[in-house]
Amino acid sequence: MKTILLPTDFSKNSINAINYAVALFKDVECRFYLLNVQKASSFISDDMMVVSASATIYKTLIDAAKKSISNIISEIEKKHSNKKHRFYSVVDYDNFIDAIKQVCKKNKADLVVMGTKGATGLEKIIFGSNTVRVIQRCNLPVLAVPDGCKFKSIDKIAFATLNSKLFKSSEFKPLKDIITLANSKLDVLHLADQNHLANNALDNMEFFNANFNSAKHEFIDTNTKDMFKTVHNYIAEKGVDVLAMMNKRHSFLTRLFKRHEVETFAFNIDIPFFVIQSK
Repeated sequence: MKTILLPTDFSKNSINAINYAVALFKDVECRFYLLNVQKASSFISDDMMVVSASATIYKTLIDAAKKSISNIISEIEKKHSNKKHRFYSVVDYDNFIDAIKQVCKKNKADLVVMGTKGATGLEKIIFGSNTVRVIQRCNLPVLAVPDGCKFKSIDKIAFATLNSKLFKSSEFKPLKDIITLANSKLDVLHLADQNHLANNALDNMEFFNANFNSAKHEFIDTNTKDMFKTVHNYIAEKGVDVLAMMNKRHSFLTRLFKRHEVETFAFNIDIPFFVIQSK
């Protein structure tokens, strides 16, 4: 049985991500943990005026969150009606990342699925600030689902890499699981710029050929400035359904989150973004 964590702030994009995950794993026995993390500052509003004298802010927050999650679970069960799936409610009053880590560890989670936010007005949030923090600091693979992205068949997954390290089979189990589940084809984008000459490209090419059936390889020379545009164009031109990358310190993914280099790419990506963690 697979265990999946679904953080939610009750926004449309987080609920959309929940529905995406449920549809993706429709044929898999799963435990889904819906997690909402509260903090005191979130309660500073006009709601304070209607809190009874005997109620505490903490209890009011937790009870309201639990009720909201219960409503979401009821809607999901009504919509999908899948006997393979079990849903659990978790509400925490903690630091967001700490809560994610604790729930994942306690319940031995396999994957985190989260919604993402694009840029609106002055609120330029790359993938949603919480999603970025989870990707950077959580040891689990993360599937980030863009706002409004509805589930459809995943025919093609593109894994983008600078080949700055040699890969290990254990690191790619989450990606292999998704490919097997969705019966997807894999494109491997071997990217090279003036700072990364893809020294490990041939060894990693052999790795993919040995571990993934019929992996297709694309070797692309580009400069750092145009790298994100190159990936984005490839996604559009080749009909990629999910973009996958590996997260490691000082990696391509780290540079991806630098606002001045990636705004155009990050704010326009409209397919799920699957991040696996380097060992």
